Amino acid sequence: MYVDFLNLMRLHRNLVYTTIDSLNAIFNEGEYADKVVARALKKDKRWGSSDRKFVAETIYEIVRWKRLYAEIAEVKEPFDRDNIWRMFSTWAVLRGFTIPDWRQLEGTPERKIKGRFDELSKIRTLRESIPDWMDELGVKELGESLWTKEIAAQNQQAKVILRVNTLKITKEKLRALLMDLNIDTEFIKDNEDALVLKERANVFMTDAFKNGFFEVQDASSQLVAAFLDVKPGMRVVDTCAGAGGKTLHIASLMENKGQLIAMDLYESKLNQLKLRAKRNGAFNIEYRIIDSTKVIKKLHEKADRVLIDAPCSGLGVLKRNPDAKWKLQPEFIENIKKTQAEVLENYSKIVKPGGKLVYATCSILPSENQEQIKHFLKTDIGKSFNFIKDSKLLASEQGFDGFYMALLERKLD
Repeated sequence: MYVDFLNLMRLHRNLVYTTIDSLNAIFNEGEYADKVVARALKKDKRWGSSDRKFVAETIYEIVRWKRLYAEIAEVKEPFDRDNIWRMFSTWAVLRGFTIPDWRQLEGTPERKIKGRFDELSKIRTLRESIPDWMDELGVKELGESLWTKEIAAQNQQAKVILRVNTLKITKEKLRALLMDLNIDTEFIKDNEDALVLKERANVFMTDAFKNGFFEVQDASSQLVAAFLDVKPGMRVVDTCAGAGGKTLHIASLMENKGQLIAMDLYESKLNQLKLRAKRNGAFNIEYRIIDSTKVIKKLHEKADRVLIDAPCSGLGVLKRNPDAKWKLQPEFIENIKKTQAEVLENYSKIVKPGGKLVYATCSILPSENQEQIKHFLKTDIGKSFNFIKDSKLLASEQGFDGFYMALLERKLD
């Protein structure tokens, strides 16, 4: 958490004010960090890439370490503007900035901040800046040692990973194309379609993105479509498609041959997917809104492959959604487990005899993962499936998002 490239820059008033306004929106107005950051970056067209980087990374850092910084700064929620300035000054001191003589930063106790950081960092809930209930849950489900490693890994900055759209380009050609734009990438072992950026860059502004040559998708998430074992010509159903990162990957693995049905409860998400599919050149996708039970019943025993990318706590993706630490509540996790069980029971009926099902979450909790599968296999519909294999991906072991996926096959009789 100490000094990096940022301390080579001095603090600029307009960048810092934008950061303070943004933190106020996140902490006091319940806005999502990614939306606030996107808005902040559009504030001044004159900003260069280092200015934008400062604003985005500072907002995310202070959101990520909110509990620790609040404790060091001795402020309590709800944070007024002065409180947010005190948290900002804590961040700035720990990052090695020279504190300017602005009114809001007067009397910043630099030595005290460093001393309190060293002292409070001995306590895991403060060092990793998480709510007490989350710490207790992590220890209960993963054990003290693994949870300590995993939550530390979840507090690292997420890498930018691209998924090559093989409908349009090869991994090697895309890598060469990006290199011409001074965007350096590396291959990832055991991940067919992934390129990881050596340094963060705004890849969305490139022609390569506009031409549909890649999507941004974490390396762990990219393993789900491959786990489903799809082949060209199959009928495949993505039951919780959302905006369709995995749907698009499945389409490319199917080489646009066969039928891919993308389903979701929300039309707005499927509309996003339609736009992305057009850019990707994925044209074997059908879109169905789950607005009644009939939509599912019509597909009973009709699909070769079914993906259930189930709603979950998101505890495997905290590194890219740090504000989820503060929005998530224990009741939500209890409720989402019931939803997961229902979704598994209902959507598994779409798999035809001899067909396969993947249940996936971006959670690291066994109660949302292995235990859901164990429970499902004991239900009436679950008894008609065989467990084939599962994969538990942890940020502390792989360096990417935490994920779970289980492959089941429906019995022929």
